[in-house]
Amino acid sequence: AWIEGAGVRWGLDQAHRNGLGLGAAGEQNAWIFGLRRMLLGYASGNGASFAGIEPYAEVGGLDAALAGSLAQLVEALLHWRASLALARTPAEWGVQARALLAAFFKAGEEGDRLTLAQLEQALLGWLETCESAEFVEAVPLAVLREAWLGALDEPTLNHQFVSGGVTFCTLMPMRAVPFRVVCLLGMNDGDFPRRARQADFDLLALPGMARPGDRSRRDDDRYLMLEALLAARDKLYISWVGRNVRDNSAQPPSVLVAQLRDYLAAGWDLALAPLTTEHALQPFSRSYFEAGGLLTYAGEWRAAHATAATANAPADGAAAALAPYELEPNFRLKLRELASFMRQPVKYFFRRRLSVSFADLDVLGEDEEPFGLNALERYLLEDTLLDDGGVVEALSEVQASLSLRAERLAREGVLPIGLIGAQLQRQLVAALVPVRSAWLRLCEKFPLPAEKRLIDLRFGDLRLEDWLDQLRGDGRQTVWLMQISSKVLDKSGQVRGDKLIAMCLRQLAAAALNFPVSGHLVARDAVVGMRALEPEAARAALGVLLALWREGMNGPLPTACKTGLALAGGGDPRAVYDGGFEIDGEGADLCLARLWPDFAALAGEENWADCSLELYGPLAAWLKNDITIAAIDAGEDTQ
Repeated sequence: AWIEGAGVRWGLDQAHRNGLGLGAAGEQNAWIFGLRRMLLGYASGNGASFAGIEPYAEVGGLDAALAGSLAQLVEALLHWRASLALARTPAEWGVQARALLAAFFKAGEEGDRLTLAQLEQALLGWLETCESAEFVEAVPLAVLREAWLGALDEPTLNHQFVSGGVTFCTLMPMRAVPFRVVCLLGMNDGDFPRRARQADFDLLALPGMARPGDRSRRDDDRYLMLEALLAARDKLYISWVGRNVRDNSAQPPSVLVAQLRDYLAAGWDLALAPLTTEHALQPFSRSYFEAGGLLTYAGEWRAAHATAATANAPADGAAAALAPYELEPNFRLKLRELASFMRQPVKYFFRRRLSVSFADLDVLGEDEEPFGLNALERYLLEDTLLDDGGVVEALSEVQASLSLRAERLAREGVLPIGLIGAQLQRQLVAALVPVRSAWLRLCEKFPLPAEKRLIDLRFGDLRLEDWLDQLRGDGRQTVWLMQISSKVLDKSGQVRGDKLIAMCLRQLAAAALNFPVSGHLVARDAVVGMRALEPEAARAALGVLLALWREGMNGPLPTACKTGLALAGGGDPRAVYDGGFEIDGEGADLCLARLWPDFAALAGEENWADCSLELYGPLAAWLKNDITIAAIDAGEDTQ
């Protein structure tokens, strides 16, 4: 995580990239770039940049020693890269090679000592050869590498064919020495015996041209198999692909294996069924984990079957019945958790209650510097640019302030290199100047920062606790101001309710706290004004939402955010859920598709309409009655 977060992608440093002909990429996203960020972050925390290096403050704690070890490795690689780039005489290369082995390798086991001894022997042999030939000219590293490492692969007279407990080899004449166990793998029909491909000009392939002593590859393979049979002392194991991977149809073994089976059945009257094991097509087949079943060493699949056996999931794909959800001691529900539940109640259930995620697999590590930004990356960077850390600049300084933050992102290595990165940096700043300017104009109307308020509300045994921050006032009233980089209006100019869930919950919590305030949200495409709410109604609405939250922790609620808002607002929930031509509906979400693949399945749930109206009806009413929308550059809000 540190390597990826510090912006490490490829290349050691500028010199390394120059050697590859890619010096124009500079040092951004190289190993030395990320390492310097880690070390500065450990030394100074999340402070100011130093000498053009932006600190990476995540490095710390007991694991900080790992960054030191990484620094030693990178420094050693840089040193040896420079040292090995020079041409040297064989004697000098001998000194360098032994120093290289001592710097990077330490024999901890017998196998390591044997490998180092072989390397030393190969190096000594090359040096003796050069000395015998009186060769003292300077040569580059490539000559040493070819001679040194190539000597390890050369066969020697004392190299034994049988070098370990298990020997893997191809079938060759005179290789079938006696073994306790012999295994023949891949004895498929058509693969063995091998088929000889005759050239058109081969006269020996013509009818009547064959002579005694001519080579026949099929006869050679027959003899090789006979040798292998005679080499087995205790056990003979033969395997072939017995089922087609496409349609599971039976496939015969090699004709030689079929003949062997026929001989065993006819000559010794042996039953072939007890001697034959038919494996399952997949490694996770249940037959591997049943009593008296097949043998497998894949323990991870056993754990999966054990989990499935205890889950007692019904056949129709609905979620299994769970014990009622019980709150942990001292549990506090946050507003962002409640907002996440309202946006995607089914996904929230899967993640929080079942610990199941349907997200795409995470990439283990990036090895390329950024060349562009996708929608999510752009959104996160824009929110980072709007994060002022509590500093409110003058309206005339918006452009300069955002540019400084964008330069910091460039120093962190999250923007592309060169002109592309500079252009993208200007685009990000230009897009956010109207948002920041509109927010600062509101700050001028409410110039007095106010203390944040603790939200601590009890609903039975459930406690809602959070902070109401970003408060400002003008001496007469207190409001909260927020800025985001995303849009809150759809293509038709209507408010997107899913984008304002968190703001609605803030208003409800503030009113339930007997601190009703107005709110202003500055988004990319509009300024949203929110009226203060009546305390008793707000507390009642929160109580309903929290009851639904608890119900949603016991099982997935048959509803979805956009579909429920369409139902509550008099729209077409079917079109929202199923989508249209080349337009994905809300039902394309993997969690929803797992339970209700289409709107008909969702609407088939007995309580889907009641649940949707109960969860999203108050939000739809709030969007209709308690907010105002203004253009982002307007002086006053207009409904």
